[in-house]
Amino acid sequence: MGAAFRAAMLAGDFVCRNLGTISKDDVDIKEASDFVTHVDRASEQIIIKTIKGKFPHHHFLAEESLREPGEGHYRWIIDPLDGTTNYIHGYPVFSLSIALQFNDEIILGIVFDPMRNEVFSAEKGKGAFLNGKSIRVSSVGDMANSLVATGFPFRKKNLIDAYLTLFKNIFNRVSDIRRAGSAALDLAHVAAGRCDGFFEIALGPWDIAAGSLLVSEAGGAVTDFGGGHDYISTGNIVAASPSIHREMLREVRGAFAGIIEN
Repeated sequence: MGAAFRAAMLAGDFVCRNLGTISKDDVDIKEASDFVTHVDRASEQIIIKTIKGKFPHHHFLAEESLREPGEGHYRWIIDPLDGTTNYIHGYPVFSLSIALQFNDEIILGIVFDPMRNEVFSAEKGKGAFLNGKSIRVSSVGDMANSLVATGFPFRKKNLIDAYLTLFKNIFNRVSDIRRAGSAALDLAHVAAGRCDGFFEIALGPWDIAAGSLLVSEAGGAVTDFGGGHDYISTGNIVAASPSIHREMLREVRGAFAGIIEN
């Protein structure tokens, strides 16, 4: 945990110091509506260099650079700036996500919100924490009283009709829905009980690896759209307190039946 924490702090400091400095010439388009800046790349290198200094033989899966295999090895899954579009616009909702995987299982996760100096952390079997204090998912049991977070499927715009059906069906059942623009931070907020649930489609493993462990270690339920546990590979995720998760998963299955497997 020490190396990951130090990496998050160093990269988070760099990200905050460069907020507001992005010009249009600094922005590259990876694909439609998916952007990367020199800050993403530099933050990623800070994280990789810091962790490699402690664990030189570990592998890495990083959003902007490395795609190393993880089978049978320790592998770090890194999102150096989750919420790049927000960051480009100076919208202060973004995070850094660092997870450690071993034998296809996430065993450590950190999500750092540098704007609020909030560090969400978890180790497998040891619980979830916010700045060192234990956190739990919410105790809200009634869908009508719940606050749910989501994100729009900008990588899979062909699924927008099914997604909007799901959005409408869940919106009509809950207190309200939030769309802030950082999946890692949304998951951290579910773990801390600030939101009661989260769902999204076609995310990258770096978006959800750390956050999914936070939710499960905080007592929540995390599945793919089929109710299984392939969310890291499919990118389709439902995470919530157990009672809310059951209801959300029912809505997800109804909206996406026959459209996607998980």
